[in-house]
Amino acid sequence: MAGYIDVHCHLTGEEFDSVGGIEAVLDRAKANGVETVICSGFDLASSLIAKKLSEQYDEVYFCAGFHPSELDKYREGDLEEIRVLCSHEKCVAVGEIGLDYHFDDNPTKETQRELFYRQLKLADEVGLPVVLHSRDAAQETLEFLREHKEWLKKGGLMHCYSYSPEMTADFIALGLSFSFGGPSTFKNGKKTQECVQRIPARLILSETDCPYLTPVPYRGTFPNEPKNVKYVVDHMAELRNENLEELKNTIVQNAKKLFFKLK
Repeated sequence: MAGYIDVHCHLTGEEFDSVGGIEAVLDRAKANGVETVICSGFDLASSLIAKKLSEQYDEVYFCAGFHPSELDKYREGDLEEIRVLCSHEKCVAVGEIGLDYHFDDNPTKETQRELFYRQLKLADEVGLPVVLHSRDAAQETLEFLREHKEWLKKGGLMHCYSYSPEMTADFIALGLSFSFGGPSTFKNGKKTQECVQRIPARLILSETDCPYLTPVPYRGTFPNEPKNVKYVVDHMAELRNENLEELKNTIVQNAKKLFFKLK
């Protein structure tokens, strides 16, 4: 029987202190059939903590990078430390990186584009895929990636994909995969559900993006945990009219192909 995998979660904050801490969170994940989790960094500090977690727990891998909304924390030289983290045996990608134009007080578009450029280039130099965050910046993200397609040799993941079903073909043409989390289970998530249905099986992955975006049937519960990725995958199997065990196995194989350091 195939296990579940959470390819994108955040375990580096204090949100889990109220539910027994990280060890309890990972124990509950195991009890619910989750065999692997990838903890994503969003700045240097969180990337370092993610590395430490990966060294403490066999089932934890990590990504290192700067989220576009967190660039106010960036200091010159931080990317060189990210580069060092990328050489770690359990660092599977540069991420999460990208563009986020949702909030007015986010770093400027120019700052976001500059660090996106530098991190894409870094990923190419260290030979790792990228984990992409894009919010309210669909066309800008697509055009940026097209412009720098040569830096996507190792592929990448559109995490928590929320854009139109029609745009999936454009991102697929760039060699990207897609992961879905709690929003794909929401009643008002019809657009995302259509994406789940039409994306080729070889490009689909599962995530929680915890501690947020808890899926149905526990929507609204905080914090979300990796254990809840099972509800995402089970619902995806229903949407795609596929055998659950086959889909679980497909997702694991997809993850191992993209994040080639996974064991």
